[in-house]
Amino acid sequence: MSYEKVNQAKKTVIGTKQTVKAIQGGHVLEILVARDADSRITQSAIQTAKENGVKIDYVESRIELGKACGLQVGAAVVAITV
Repeated sequence: MSYEKVNQAKKTVIGTKQTVKAIQGGHVLEILVARDADSRITQSAIQTAKENGVKIDYVESRIELGKACGLQVGAAVVAITV
């Protein structure tokens, strides 16, 4: 499952703005997007990932995605970086 990818990743970037910057910098292998997050929040990261050929994976819950990152709050977008 995708949450396990986040747990196993050595480096991650959390949040839409930081993810977009990391993609533009060429440091992202894959992004994970929570399906229950507002599309206005996730749209820029998804678009940037598509433009740069970065794999996009979807997870069901932003709360669970946040927990997988060690946060006590939800995360709409998480990037797995090199």
